[in-house]
Amino acid sequence: MAYVIYLITKMKKQSFVKYHGTGNDFILIDNRKNDFKLTDKEIQLICDRNFGVGSDGLILLENVVGADFQMVFYNPDATKDMMCGNGGRCIVAFANSLGIIGNKTSFLAPDGMHYAEIAENKDNKTNVKLSLLDTDKIIEYSDGQFLNTGTAHFVSFVKDLTDLDVITKGKEIRHDKRFEAIKGTNANFVEIISKDNLSIRTFERGVEGETLACGTGITASAIAYVDRYSLSQSPIIVNSRGGVLKVYYTKTKENKYTNIFLEGLAEKTFEGVFYFN
Repeated sequence: MAYVIYLITKMKKQSFVKYHGTGNDFILIDNRKNDFKLTDKEIQLICDRNFGVGSDGLILLENVVGADFQMVFYNPDATKDMMCGNGGRCIVAFANSLGIIGNKTSFLAPDGMHYAEIAENKDNKTNVKLSLLDTDKIIEYSDGQFLNTGTAHFVSFVKDLTDLDVITKGKEIRHDKRFEAIKGTNANFVEIISKDNLSIRTFERGVEGETLACGTGITASAIAYVDRYSLSQSPIIVNSRGGVLKVYYTKTKENKYTNIFLEGLAEKTFEGVFYFN
């Protein structure tokens, strides 16, 4: 028994907390002491759904000058340096649970500063309204629209979303030659339900598959929708496979989109320690 305990104490390990935002799930790590030492292979392992904890990404909460904290985001393939909207909402809930912030916060993410407000916090479920960056660069193609809401997104409007082969279609767009210079794009497929209500499915770069929700993709799709059809109502309600999110915005006379916010629940599901063999 003592030998088994000795082996466990000698194993490399990592404490973590698990959150999800409308089914988009993340491993969150408090790295304020700057002791995170995982390699790319270890990040891939801990995110693996068969051999690890399983997640759509790994997020570090770190100290930073000029903001309440810094968000460092890794995809399951260990690529980094992009914004994640649902991950941003989850890290705000995580920071609040650690006592770092109250109901309002500003934090630094890979694409710059973000602001968030907690509207409600009950039973490990936190309603977070998160700001995303302004955008005025929407590129029109015959088969869809391309824009950046902290990470690159292509938006296609479709019918019969439920029966769509998202994996096949998503891979085609993700690796399309038009987006080679930026190492590919996320692919969003959107069906219009009513004037202020959309349904969406997303193929995510870095995950290399469909996720139950994608915050920056939902935001990009809502903005692309109101831009394509010259609409002005806000918020836009977006139904993902993992749940419902709201996208708020202000449209200027110059067709620039400002005051963009993504709102929805972030839920803590469990915490633990992962041991690396």
